Amino acid sequence: MWDFIIIGGGILGMSTAMQLQQTYPDKRLLVLEKESGPAQHQSGHNSGVIHAGVYYTPGSLKARFCLEGNRATRAFCDQHGVDYSICGKLLVATDALEIQRMQALWERTAANGLEREWLSAEALKEREPNIRGEAAIYVPSSGIVDYAQVTRAMAAEFERLGGKIRYGVEVKGLVERRAEVVVTTSSDTLSSRYLVTCAGLMADRVIRMLGQKPGFTICPFRGEYYLLPEQHNHIVNHLIYPIPDPGMPFLGVHLTRMIDGRVTVGPNAVLALKREGYRKQDMSLRDIGQMLSHPGILKVLGKHLKPGIGEMKNSFYKRGYLELVRKYCPDINIDDLQPYPAGVRAQAVSRDGKLVDDFLFVNTRRTVNVGNAPSPAATSALPIGAHITQQVVALLSH
Repeated sequence: MWDFIIIGGGILGMSTAMQLQQTYPDKRLLVLEKESGPAQHQSGHNSGVIHAGVYYTPGSLKARFCLEGNRATRAFCDQHGVDYSICGKLLVATDALEIQRMQALWERTAANGLEREWLSAEALKEREPNIRGEAAIYVPSSGIVDYAQVTRAMAAEFERLGGKIRYGVEVKGLVERRAEVVVTTSSDTLSSRYLVTCAGLMADRVIRMLGQKPGFTICPFRGEYYLLPEQHNHIVNHLIYPIPDPGMPFLGVHLTRMIDGRVTVGPNAVLALKREGYRKQDMSLRDIGQMLSHPGILKVLGKHLKPGIGEMKNSFYKRGYLELVRKYCPDINIDDLQPYPAGVRAQAVSRDGKLVDDFLFVNTRRTVNVGNAPSPAATSALPIGAHITQQVVALLSH
């Protein structure tokens, strides 16, 4: 009998496991991960940005956890020898409409307690000679890190504290009983007093295994990136973001200085035809069938049909993708867009056709389940893990 089983070896699962083991040093904890190592999905397929908390609704879990997570991530990296860089972020407006939208972001950053600076076109050019814009917001606390490395450091700390991890073990069934949770895996059957699930792209399916109705389904969006050639490693000094369209759910194509010095372009956002479909040709009839039979996903696709078709076109038509970047970085050419691995974002969608915007948890008497954890979940992993730990403590107290 285990005291706690944690399903999911991504950054949220490892952060939670580490903090639970710190809280209960004498308890027996086990992490189950179906892949051969940690951070094989969202945690290892992202832009690596340490977000500051620019975009999120004031007072939301996203806003609070991102601000806390920015500081906590840096402190954790300092403590465990993980490289990171606080290079700052520039949100660049290229026309009058974007300046108007930028004003709303300026007010939101104030509400979220962020240090920031409004830059004129001249000040922007001084900071970024290769970037063109009418104005920009400079956010100094944004940075870059390798979240797969952060996850591995969390896993190592968890094991150092006495926790156990089993890789290559897929969960097939869950039964919650009065005094335990029974976990059936691809190799054996386990029992635990309490269960935490951080299942990412499979979050809703794991919750359904417990006999619960999650109230949402996961819709996977593939984010495709390009890598700039080595001669462009110094084309920007900061993270460069466009001003997002408030009517769209994602942030747009940006330039990211990676921790290894390379620069990526992306991501776009196209509907993935498989939950773990990182390539265009990846398809799952089960996943497609579930998406096309879910009323909420059909409403989302209908609402965003025109921009969705545009994203799909740019996925296959590199020149369209290039135009998005050249709005603010005209020195990039078609031959500069080189292949780079894609990521898949797990986005919870409600039955009434809304994209679930905040972090979401679904709990039972003996389980705490992460339902929705989109960006900035990696930045927020430590406060999310602390939040889950507090919920587990509350379960035990009852």
